[in-house]
Amino acid sequence: MSSTFQHHDDPGGKPPALSIRGLRFRYVGAVDTPADAWTIDLPSLDVARAEQVLLTGGSGTGKSTLLHLIAGLVDPAEGTVLVDGTNIHALAGAPRDRFRGSAIGMIFQTFNLLAGFSALENVLAALMFSSVPPAKHHDLAEAALSRLGITRIHATPEELSVGQQQRVAVARAVVCRPALVLADEPTASLDPENAEHAMDLVQSVCRELGAALVCVSHDPAMTSRFERREKLGALVQSTGEALAASVASIAGGSR
Repeated sequence: MSSTFQHHDDPGGKPPALSIRGLRFRYVGAVDTPADAWTIDLPSLDVARAEQVLLTGGSGTGKSTLLHLIAGLVDPAEGTVLVDGTNIHALAGAPRDRFRGSAIGMIFQTFNLLAGFSALENVLAALMFSSVPPAKHHDLAEAALSRLGITRIHATPEELSVGQQQRVAVARAVVCRPALVLADEPTASLDPENAEHAMDLVQSVCRELGAALVCVSHDPAMTSRFERREKLGALVQSTGEALAASVASIAGGSR
């Protein structure tokens, strides 16, 4: 994926929620991958505080990989990722985990809730990696679940509906009041009605908290929800060489 995205300044002189420069990544040892073929080749991307952005593209365009790089779950070959002004890849080990827990919320396609743990315990798990004092964890977790309409806080994911599981996943993502929320195909496991409600929920909670939202999806129904939409292009390859680094950037800028 090779793209350049329009710069969006933040008011008040504060750093953007997300600022990427010169980001490059490839999967080492991939079969028949040319030496100059990058899975991710992103010169720049800025997301303002409280801004909501939809990244679209088909399978293999690097959407999930980009989110993993932003979250510091994998390291790039080159470039920087600043989240709320902090270079996440300059941190390592426990400091990176703590920063991620405090500054980034993540919503996964399959929710990734801890099986056998209650809704409350799933949200408490997120707080364990934050800078929030432990004495406040229980009250914050209960409040987040209540805000999202989960009253059966001691029910396990297996005892909740798919829609309720999604709400628990959102509560876990926002309980630390992150600067940035990353959503990876957040409606892929939901039927159309639940998908609509889930996105209403995700977007409204991010607005309420002032958190930026970066959502990746190939669902065409998502496009009308976002004022800013970016298309990711796949790297086109042939046997033994890259024919082109296909760039699918904003058509005419932000729409």
